[in-house]
Amino acid sequence: MMNPDNTGRDDAGRLARRRMIFEDIYRRGVRNEGVLRAMEDVPREHFLPPELQDAALEDRALPIGAGQTISQPYIVAYMTEQLDVTPESRVLEIGTGSGYQTAILARLAKEVFSIERLDRLCEQARRRLAALGVSNVHLRCADGTLGWSETAPFDRIIVTAAGPQIPPALLDQLRDGGILVAPIGDEQDQRLLKVRRNGPRLIETPLIAVRFVRLIGKSGWKE
Repeated sequence: MMNPDNTGRDDAGRLARRRMIFEDIYRRGVRNEGVLRAMEDVPREHFLPPELQDAALEDRALPIGAGQTISQPYIVAYMTEQLDVTPESRVLEIGTGSGYQTAILARLAKEVFSIERLDRLCEQARRRLAALGVSNVHLRCADGTLGWSETAPFDRIIVTAAGPQIPPALLDQLRDGGILVAPIGDEQDQRLLKVRRNGPRLIETPLIAVRFVRLIGKSGWKE
């Protein structure tokens, strides 16, 4: 991890992100250099409403409207590290939200296919990603619990809302050798679950306790 005081030619925003990464992410155990670099490259404030941009470097979830949130930076970094994205990965993201996690994934993957059920958030994310010059993301406004069968299978799948179980369609769309990371549980009790496909077998590994909004859809919670 780069020394947070090594400013070089960094602008103030990048230096501030570097300090946040060192203090709130690296010190808590995230060590993947690609993930840390992506977190440094992507300005979180770009994905927040104007009135909350001053809080962009705080390690907490923030509201983005429509009852949804942008995840805290540590959780974004942790989930991305667990996903183990490679430059050849085709990633499916369920729950585009603000587009922040999408932009992080786009720095690491070959292609990102992201689904958001709320049209307003979907279009906002599309504009924000375009403004940053992100060109390897495909967005769809739809029910994410059904996945994106036309472009399956995927090497990696990440779900950014908590459901009572992993939607069966997402497991069906996970490539052999692929990894899925998703929060599972109700509104009060959730835990990240990492699933690796090995042929017909699904190997599950419980991870940390988390708190996400509910995954709404045909194979999730009812609205």
